[in-house]
Amino acid sequence: MWHRVQLTPSHPDRAAAVAAAMFVAGAEGVHEDATRLITHLPAEQDPLLFIAQVRASDATMTAETGALEDVDWSERWRDRITSHQLGRLTVTPPWLATGMDPATTVVIEPAMAFGTGEHPTTRGVVRLLQSVVRAGDSVADLGSGSAILAIAAVKLGAGRAFAIEIDHDSIANAEENVEANGVADRIAVLEGDAFVLLPIVAPARLILANIISSVLVELLPLIARSLTADGVVILSGILIEERARMLEELGAQGWHVEAEDQEDQWWSVQVAR
Repeated sequence: MWHRVQLTPSHPDRAAAVAAAMFVAGAEGVHEDATRLITHLPAEQDPLLFIAQVRASDATMTAETGALEDVDWSERWRDRITSHQLGRLTVTPPWLATGMDPATTVVIEPAMAFGTGEHPTTRGVVRLLQSVVRAGDSVADLGSGSAILAIAAVKLGAGRAFAIEIDHDSIANAEENVEANGVADRIAVLEGDAFVLLPIVAPARLILANIISSVLVELLPLIARSLTADGVVILSGILIEERARMLEELGAQGWHVEAEDQEDQWWSVQVAR
């Protein structure tokens, strides 16, 4: 049996702090659904203790718990994960990759790491990448998860990509995917905080960040300092209802919008200075 824990921060501005506290308390992954943050805990982990630990980051957040049936999640993934044709690239799990051209195929092994091509935010970034990547570009992928976006950028012609991820449990999957796609000579998977690692790999001509919107806002000043003069940024993880507020924030920080992508309730945006 697994425990489902759903937390709703007292204010959207508290979401980043609550999500960070969830990882500290033992969450292996956090899904943002509108204003709610959701994670699944194994049977041996006490959900009430977990909530109490997270509540230190937001005393007035609301919390709900429930039980999940004990299932083989790997089989469930296989049932629902499909191939996606996204412009010039195909994103696919390995069991559907037979016969596909490796040069234009991004093969991702489903695991705990975020990024299989099944989420609209991932697809939005890959679609925007098509007209942005230049041959030889240096790319920084922040919150890279499975490294899907770094791999896509290199398959589109980037010369070098840095896949930066703070979640330790995502690193092995990212490295596996980089190897499986034959791009280990062009992608470095780096474990750590983007606020620390981005300045080290800068300057980058292209920066990608598919993270919750509150963290994106915090990262924008650092991203601006880490870009080349002709640099481009693609942001995702933003709900369509947050678009107006994000556009206001981008404008206040000197960014202008070059392209947008929307799928379902999710908005991705390409910006430059």
